[in-house]
Amino acid sequence: MKNILPLTTILLLASGLALAQFPGGPGGRPAGDGNGRSRPATSPTTFNMDANVPRGNSKISGFVVDSSVTKAVEYATVALLDKDSKKPIDGTVADEKGKFTLNRVAEGEYRLLITFIGYKEKVVDNIRVEKGKDLDLGVIKLSENTVELDAVNVTGERALIEEKVDRLVYNAEKDLTAQGGDASDVLKKVPMLSVDLDGNVSLRGSSNIRVLINNKPSTIVASSIADALKMIPAELIKSVEVITSPSAKYDAEGSGGIINIITKKSTLQGITLNIDSGIGLRGSNLGLNGSLRTGKLGVTLGGFGRAFYNKSFISLDQSAIQNGTRVLTQQSADAYDNGLFGRYNLGFDYELGKNQSLAAGISFGTRNFIRDQDYRTNILRNGLIDSTFNRNVDSRDLSNTTDINIDYIRTFKPGQEWSVSTLYSTSNLTNNFTADLLSESGSLNSRQKNINGNTNSELTVQTDYVNPIGKNQQIEFGIKGIFREVNSDFLYQIAGPSGVFASDVRSPSGYLNYHQNIGAGYVSYMLTTSNKYSFKLGTRYEHTTIDAVDQLGTINIPAYSNLVPSLNISKSLGKSSTLKLAYNRRIQRPGLQQLNPNFNAANPQNINIGNPMLRPELTDNIELSLSTSIKKTYLNISLFNRSTNNSITRLTVPSDTLAGAVITTWQNIGREQATGANIFGNVFLTPKWTINGGVDMYYSYLEGRQQSLSGTSEPVSNSGFVVGGRLQSQVQLPRGWGIQAFGGYRGNQVLLQGSQSSFYMYSIGVRKELANKKGSFGLATDNFLGGVRMATTLNSPLFNQRMVNNIYNQNVKLTFSYKLGKMSFVEKRKTRGVRNDDVKSGGGDMN
Repeated sequence: MKNILPLTTILLLASGLALAQFPGGPGGRPAGDGNGRSRPATSPTTFNMDANVPRGNSKISGFVVDSSVTKAVEYATVALLDKDSKKPIDGTVADEKGKFTLNRVAEGEYRLLITFIGYKEKVVDNIRVEKGKDLDLGVIKLSENTVELDAVNVTGERALIEEKVDRLVYNAEKDLTAQGGDASDVLKKVPMLSVDLDGNVSLRGSSNIRVLINNKPSTIVASSIADALKMIPAELIKSVEVITSPSAKYDAEGSGGIINIITKKSTLQGITLNIDSGIGLRGSNLGLNGSLRTGKLGVTLGGFGRAFYNKSFISLDQSAIQNGTRVLTQQSADAYDNGLFGRYNLGFDYELGKNQSLAAGISFGTRNFIRDQDYRTNILRNGLIDSTFNRNVDSRDLSNTTDINIDYIRTFKPGQEWSVSTLYSTSNLTNNFTADLLSESGSLNSRQKNINGNTNSELTVQTDYVNPIGKNQQIEFGIKGIFREVNSDFLYQIAGPSGVFASDVRSPSGYLNYHQNIGAGYVSYMLTTSNKYSFKLGTRYEHTTIDAVDQLGTINIPAYSNLVPSLNISKSLGKSSTLKLAYNRRIQRPGLQQLNPNFNAANPQNINIGNPMLRPELTDNIELSLSTSIKKTYLNISLFNRSTNNSITRLTVPSDTLAGAVITTWQNIGREQATGANIFGNVFLTPKWTINGGVDMYYSYLEGRQQSLSGTSEPVSNSGFVVGGRLQSQVQLPRGWGIQAFGGYRGNQVLLQGSQSSFYMYSIGVRKELANKKGSFGLATDNFLGGVRMATTLNSPLFNQRMVNNIYNQNVKLTFSYKLGKMSFVEKRKTRGVRNDDVKSGGGDMN
């Protein structure tokens, strides 16, 4: 955004045509389009008419697109001029799809003037309107241009970072270095987000977030965010929305906020096939995405697959007190990872009538992740080696996910609509390992196998209604039901040197059947005042019931209800600055991996187990932000405070039976407090060269309880400052060439029982568009000077642990994409879908 006015606005002002309404201005409608997007602060939404201008019963309509016919020109200004005098008669602004309509046009001859920042003015001559007849001008193309206005250079290219009324948007399709990667590679570059080496995402230091894909949930996300991100190729992602203060219409889940990944969709009529491919040292990918749109029917079919390879070296030093004796574990392991991921989708949308539409879709995701680890472990007592053993582990994480949705929407008038959305989502997860226990000489002593099968399914039904009240108010309300089922069973088997497996009564086994039903309702109200204040307030009520059974019998988890308020206030300060204040309360329910009671002993010295007794955590968020444009620079500064009670926290304790081993599980024992700031800036050094970056700083405080030497629990706390940041630069060169470089840093993380060290990453890429702009090829490299090293340190009265993970993730990749087919622009039907924002991810285990 720039501190300037569109050219047409200046023209109309100079011609003496009064502009009646601006978003957030006097008499203006709310500064948004009803879908969470804000209109440019300088574009008029309607025009006052001179009382002497004759009115008729005809209308003129059309679509404004850029010259490449690949995207709409959102909010272009359209002026209707008298053919002879060239004086303005009427005017309007195109919507987010590029569509415009001039109503009540009288019979006569006119000219049409269309302008928008960064595009050449477009004049449509010889427009003749006949009495009582409508005129459809079809597609009107604007050519990009570089314009100097008030010493500010502006281009028509969409910015890499955009701030909307209630969210920050990262336009990933502009990212040159993400080609050939996956969604986690994209999210590493998004302001306010941090991604660790396993692909786990945090927002302002909180991993308790909700990730949506095209405003919809998926059960694979509920199982593990890291897993879900690996399934989405970077080429498929159009943008990433970061919503730090969700309104009442969103589920109350996600204490840190919501991340909404928007994938590329077709808004074109005809037949098309997009090919995206890449080959690299650590991974290769292939994607095919086709669409057919004819008349009232649209069909899309897509398939994306990615295979990758990586290796790492892990070292572990761990001491634990067992029966009054401190036992030391020294361990090293080489790990080799192989993964194959895919996501496939089939979608339909159909225009039932002028104001009704139906959309349906089915998507299938698959994940095959195999890790081979060779452990060597020394157990020492009183400084002397007590035992040594070697262990080769073959871990297999295999899953598939299916999502089926049907959505109906009815529009009564602009801004007034009713929708019904349904979603059925199911995933099957197999998380097994086989371990060979070897002697010093390398001979096989015994074998161990863990079989763990999980299913997670949910059915969601919701209905929403939104209605404008006058020109500056809006009310929205809806109800929703989520019916969720989680099942997990696990079994251990052992075998002797012969390799024949059999069950052992001494080995742990069990199951969990977990049913969760949620009923919710919300109401939200928005008001924009004449002095440029915008208020959006609402409340959401959720009631949750849980039935759970394991091998020991019924698990008593009482039902609970939550009232979740939200408040967002914004104030326009002049023409280029906005001040925002927000408050909301959020809920974080446990996810599948946190509930899973499987006793995962792939590494018997570092065991993980879930906890079916987990209760949700509650978080209160307060945020104050200022965004402003100063000549060529956009700047956003945010201050925030996040306070969480009943926090779902990882807790590690020594094992009572295995020498030197520790067990990590999840407990509702913590309280978390985070206070900090985010600073982000974007500057145009030239019309074709931009630099953007940001710094995240916050003070983190955690407290809970842990086991003491006497066998009782004692309070424990930890605190510290956390600093991170990112810097990115992009240059558009002549003849379709482009270069982009990225560098990111994540500082030390504060854990309840210790800390996790900092690490950094970087990449550089170059891309060349083909002459017809239908395709491109590129070359990019990641971490080319070396791999990444990250250390985790945990301390308590009963144990000490330091684990170091060295990942050799240097990469060089070649990419190629091409578009086939002939297109013409059509208005895309508005659709709504299910948003489930209510499950905490357990984190992944992938590199």
